[in-house]
Parts: sequence; C-alpha cells; structure tokens
Amino acid sequence: MTYCVALKLNAGLVFASDSRTNAGVDQISSFKKMRSFVHRGDRSIVILSSGNLSITQNAINTLEIQGRKHDERNIWNVESMFDVASLLGECLRRVQSTDRPYLLAGNIDVSANFIIGGQIKGEAPRLFLVYSEGNFIEATENTPFFQIGEIKYGKPIIDRVIRPETQLPEAIKCVMVSFDSTMRSNVSVGMPIDLACYVKDSLVLDNLRQLPEGDPYFTAISGSWSEGLRSVFSTLPDPEWVCSTLPPAGSDVFIQTQNQIQGQIPTQEIPPS
Repeated sequence: MTYCVALKLNAGLVFASDSRTNAGVDQISSFKKMRSFVHRGDRSIVILSSGNLSITQNAINTLEIQGRKHDERNIWNVESMFDVASLLGECLRRVQSTDRPYLLAGNIDVSANFIIGGQIKGEAPRLFLVYSEGNFIEATENTPFFQIGEIKYGKPIIDRVIRPETQLPEAIKCVMVSFDSTMRSNVSVGMPIDLACYVKDSLVLDNLRQLPEGDPYFTAISGSWSEGLRSVFSTLPDPEWVCSTLPPAGSDVFIQTQNQIQGQIPTQEIPPS
C-alpha cells in the first residue's frame, strides 16, 4: 500500500508521496512513487502512482519511451495537460492488456492509479486522477485535491483546511499533517516522503525535496500537531448530560457508586462439569 496526495491551488500545485512498498509483513521495500517531466519554460509535469508496482512502473516507462519518438504524439509535444492524461491512460491500458492475464492467473492484484498534474505553456495548471481502466477525471474548485492509496486517515485534515485560495506554505503543512496521521494509523505507509511544490506559471520544478526517516521538519510538524490536538481536546466542553450525574473519578463517592453498581450486576456461576 502507499499514500499519495496532490493539491490544485490558485498559487500552484503540491504533490507528495510515500515510498513504502510491501508484499507481506516480511517483505518491505522503498520505491519512489513520484516521477517528473520538465522542459524549463515550456512544461512541468509530475506523476504520482499507487497500486501494482510493475504495472505503474511499466506504464510510466512506456510514456517516457514514447517521448523519444518525435514523430508521434508524446508527453513533450502535446499542447495540453488533458492530452498528457490521455497519453498516460493509453499507456496504462497497453500494459494492462499485456500483463493483466498473467498476473490474475497468479492471483496478483493488478490495480493501478495515477495522479498527474502540471502546467504546459499556454494554459493554466491542471490536475487529473487516472483510474486503473485508463479513464480519468480533473480536479475542480469544489474538489481541489486527489488522493490515491491509503487515503482515509489523511483525508479529514485536507477536507478541513484546503481551499483553492490556500497558500503554498500552508498547503505543505497540511500535507505533512495528512501524512503523519496516515503513518500513525497504517504501517504500510512510511518514509521517506517525496514532496514537490510547483509555483503557477513558473514552468520549472525547483521545489523538490525528499524527507527521510527522522527529518527535523517533519518531526517538528508531527510533535506540534500531537501537542496541539491534546491541548485543544482538553478545552472541549464536557457532555453535561452525563457528567452532571457522575461524581468525579477517584473520589470516595465515585468508588462507592461503582461498588454499588457492581453489586447490582447479577453474576452467573458455571456449574461444575
């Protein structure tokens, strides 16, 4: 399993992916799930992947090889990110049609998903989610982010924080919290985290970083978030309709009440066999 997330904001795009791949509890490895294709001043494209590793790697490698054939439509000469998403979907279908029967015969999961985003000169930044079947959807103002892989633990913070007007530094912090929440609840997601931040209309991808295990910034975010949650939790109002009828925990009245309750619970003895 893996976790990848990408955000489409007015200020640009943010991409992040973990690197953990496992085929059982005793087969855990690290593979980069982020690939970038950049022609400075013309286009800047990032792809995140989840699912069957061989399927996703082969699909992206097919896209890359296709880009060397200058007499065909490829990632370097198409005029829109919509076309790029279409090319990736076609490459995925080609790999699926070749490998799928053999993988299914071995009872191997063949699911594969991509998030692909970026900007090509002449149009605004765009973000797409490509499904296993090769079809795709595009991010909108109402849904300015996509997740693939182990998405459920990291989604609540993104739902609460991310809006199109969110600034890039704030978005990066939100993504870090999203990953921290996911890794605390699922061991199949782990460091290092690859992070890319694209500034709108820059047509370069200079803001790339890999956060390894023990990274000081991620550690600081994780610690501050945990401390902040505990602090806010302590200020939440008590449920008065329950607490007003119960004595303080640990008090003599509380202990006496507990003893009375326990004494009222009938016990059933098991007859000897």
